[in-house]
Amino acid sequence: MDTRHSSHPLRTLGAALAAAALLLSGCSADAPAPRAAALSKKAVPAALKPYYEQTLSWRLCGGADFECATLKAPLDYTRPGTGRDVRLAVSRKKATGPGRRLGSLLVNPGGPGGSAVGYLQSFAAVGYPTRVRAHYDMVAMDPRGVAESEPITCLSDKQMDAFTQTDQTPDGRGETDRLVAAYKKFADGCASRSGRILGHVSTVEAARDMDVLRAALGDRKLHYVGASYGTFLGATYADLYPHRVGRLVLDGALDPTLSSRRINRDQTAGFETAFTAFAKDCVRRTGCPLGTGSVATARDRLGAFFARLDSHPVGTGGPRALSESLATMGVISAMYDETAWPQLRTALRSAMSGHGGGLLNLADLYYERDTDGSYANLMYANPAVNCLDLPPAFRTPAEVRKSVPAFEKASPVFGKALAWAALNCAYWPVRPTGTPHPLRAKGADPIVVVGTTRDPATPYPWARGLASQLSSATLLTYDGDGHTAYGRGSGCIDNAINAYLLTGRPPAAHTRCH
Repeated sequence: MDTRHSSHPLRTLGAALAAAALLLSGCSADAPAPRAAALSKKAVPAALKPYYEQTLSWRLCGGADFECATLKAPLDYTRPGTGRDVRLAVSRKKATGPGRRLGSLLVNPGGPGGSAVGYLQSFAAVGYPTRVRAHYDMVAMDPRGVAESEPITCLSDKQMDAFTQTDQTPDGRGETDRLVAAYKKFADGCASRSGRILGHVSTVEAARDMDVLRAALGDRKLHYVGASYGTFLGATYADLYPHRVGRLVLDGALDPTLSSRRINRDQTAGFETAFTAFAKDCVRRTGCPLGTGSVATARDRLGAFFARLDSHPVGTGGPRALSESLATMGVISAMYDETAWPQLRTALRSAMSGHGGGLLNLADLYYERDTDGSYANLMYANPAVNCLDLPPAFRTPAEVRKSVPAFEKASPVFGKALAWAALNCAYWPVRPTGTPHPLRAKGADPIVVVGTTRDPATPYPWARGLASQLSSATLLTYDGDGHTAYGRGSGCIDNAINAYLLTGRPPAAHTRCH
């Protein structure tokens, strides 16, 4: 796991075949249920009081003074107290001092499907600025269906290997049928292995769990840092419980008013922007595998390489060959963080010479595939959440075909693959419960929304959109590359966020950092 805000396995959207747009792709054609109204001023219903009044039983775990506990929440918030509960993994590291404790600071790295507990223990509780950790108990909870919180599973590891190699740029009826069959097998696997929880992993339900955790921690207000999809989770919480909002940082923001199709197309353009930045850097270097000419030439060479792999995968030194689909995800994986560009240059150079192991490793990093061949839960939890949160981007292969030109306009290299990757939720076994809508959080304390100008996964206009919707938001801009901004090397960004977390004062309006 990368030890930054946007670790590779926490790809927020992407267009992985497995994730079919990590973040907010939709699913199923059934009508959505009404979205939840703001709940913060209402008294806790009697049926929910046992959850809100529960006492967490902490135990040592994970080393380095970490504690772990289990939070109980109703599986279905419309039917609490029926004995059908979920058990959610929580971890914390207490404030180190000196100075006054400000409360708990909940963190979520995104996904959906990224382990918040893993992120806390591998980075946040040891890598956040000392001043922040001195005054806050650092806390994380794996959302329902994720990691240690009743994780969703869908396929065996061998089945997942086959799934990730499915051709995601079908050229005819036969390849289209095989892609659809792969999506259906994936969805059926989720239903058969995780049917109990599959219809109850929406972002609204996860946000309600966060409020139960807030109460169990004894905090009057929720302080929170969310990255990528974690911004949607945090903004949803703020809209549900505006008067329980403390200091919220939403880094690498989503725009909740956008449809799933628009989200996928915008992200496709975001990856093209990131690739352009990579290519500009690459072609200036001796030995660039995409040539030393123009960005257009580099784009053409990468496209031609993908086309060759479509019919002739290359070896990797292991049992799996590097297919076009895996190579595409390997390149996309490196677009999240410019520090991965040297690794990508080396991997492309080798793959173009017939040795695909380096690019396969980048794809495996994206998919959270371990060296022993096992997969983490991310690629199962991700579509499960996405397919509940929004109606599907596409309902039929014919709809995808009509949209491919628009996706290819957004990205000549990645467009076709990302369009077809957005088809997965059409075959989801449970209906969506959300629709696109603005999040206002009227009455909330100041919220900080952070956007990066060349963010591939959550394009900068999304941050502007969310900041304009939230009634008390301030937009903080990072003029740079990569996914998210906090903790990625900008002293300007880090100082502004640290000051906000410690004092409650947001940065000045229109603050722009480099």
